[in-house]
Amino acid sequence: MAAARMVSVSTFAGTHVRPSCHVSAARRGPRRARLAVSSAAGGSPLTVLVTGAGGRTGQIVYKKLKESADQFVSRGLVRTEESKGKIGGADDVFVGDIRDPASIARAIEGIDALIILTSAVPKMKPGFDPTKGGRPEFYFEEGSYPEQVDWIGQKNQIDAAKSIGVKQVVLVGSMGGTDVNHPLNMLGNANILVWKRKAEQYLADSGLPYTIIRAGGLQDKDGGVRELIVGKDDEILKTETKTIARADVAQVCIQALLFDEARFKAFDLASKPEGEGAPTTDFGALFSQVNTRF
Repeated sequence: MAAARMVSVSTFAGTHVRPSCHVSAARRGPRRARLAVSSAAGGSPLTVLVTGAGGRTGQIVYKKLKESADQFVSRGLVRTEESKGKIGGADDVFVGDIRDPASIARAIEGIDALIILTSAVPKMKPGFDPTKGGRPEFYFEEGSYPEQVDWIGQKNQIDAAKSIGVKQVVLVGSMGGTDVNHPLNMLGNANILVWKRKAEQYLADSGLPYTIIRAGGLQDKDGGVRELIVGKDDEILKTETKTIARADVAQVCIQALLFDEARFKAFDLASKPEGEGAPTTDFGALFSQVNTRF
């Protein structure tokens, strides 16, 4: 097996930049969700498959769907039996490899909507000691490079979803894709944001109803307590509000299935610090502020 490629990476200090124009949505009173992909209000629950359900964000989405059994029938797709066990090992969790279309066919069969949360994961080269200075090196395991996972793997999922006529695909990506020199692209010299962007474009061109969410820096914090911000073309990265709780990303994924305003749209997503503004509760208003298809 060929050795994994490695590269040194470094962080850089950002400068204070005057905030660019972006939009946010906070508490504006109750608003009735229009079920974007259900046959009718009060009809059968939507069957939704979450891929990458063993990941930190995927676990939250899968759990939230199960907690809303009146609206959704949840399914999960993970890569290993170990990951399946971590999220409860239920029969609605399938084990498959997104790089192999045949192995994910059973999971996708009969679903109404697909939430894609799969991503290549860089690993730190063993032996790094921060007390000695220097920079850590990162690599991707052979067969698990972004090209294989974030491009081919996501393309396989989109193709499978299209073949059965799913009514909505939600794809979670990352901000930074407009900059080929972004530090994330340097991880393992693997251009992860380039491949993510290619998959996003493929989805936008697929003809399927879609929502592309380019999340900011993901944080393991409670959701539902911050005002969410949407933007485009990485404008949010020029501001100081460029992070978001994984739980809030999970909530936006699910809400995107419920509102027509979220369909055929792509946007960056972050949040204000807790205590600034009012927690976002009107997701229809949030999606309505987005006017970009890609």
